[in-house]
Amino acid sequence: MFEEQLEKSLGYRFKREELIAEALTHKSYHKDFNNERLEFLGDAVMDLVVGEYLYHLFPDREEGFLSKLRAALVNETSFAKLAKELNLGQYLRLSHSEENNGGREKASILASGLEAIIGAIYLDGGFEEAKRVGLSLLKKVYPEIDPKKLLQDHKTTLQEITQSYFGVLPEYKLLKSSGPDHDKKFEIGVYIHGKEYARAEGKSKKSAQQKGAKMTIDKLKNELDLKGFDV
Repeated sequence: MFEEQLEKSLGYRFKREELIAEALTHKSYHKDFNNERLEFLGDAVMDLVVGEYLYHLFPDREEGFLSKLRAALVNETSFAKLAKELNLGQYLRLSHSEENNGGREKASILASGLEAIIGAIYLDGGFEEAKRVGLSLLKKVYPEIDPKKLLQDHKTTLQEITQSYFGVLPEYKLLKSSGPDHDKKFEIGVYIHGKEYARAEGKSKKSAQQKGAKMTIDKLKNELDLKGFDV
């Protein structure tokens, strides 16, 4: 079975093979099923798994801190990293057009696939198995939970850079939104003096802006001397 190597990487063997098949099927594949429902479920499972993990990891920290830290780990960017740890892209079932458009490397598709896999494990083996697999991946990708790095506000940093070097604030434009209300995706453009520096997608405008700000900072590193900035 093609998925056997993926199961080995997960450290989990599915009893119901149809669940892993569904988890790996992107909506573009034009089957009578896709992984969107499992994605919805897996997102909720990971939200609880990471929340419990942080609750015990930081026993003296307040709710606001824990919520921000969880949001820094339970998001598209983070889940895409977990998916890449599994080489998940190579197992996904995509349409030819989506594959030709680089779908196997798209953060949104990888993150959705990772969530779907966790949702499938939850249905197949229960919460404890989903928790074990989810935490194992999280600890591989984030061996140390460093709040300073995870809670870094890229928008604030970019604002400080643009004010210092350009004398203006960065501008964020909503380029498009897509998807149903429960699963919206937003594309944001980042501009300095009218010049576009980055385009980024996210499940919220805020996450897309943060991602776009980070991409812009990375681009400016190659153009400017950013000594003195925490980048």
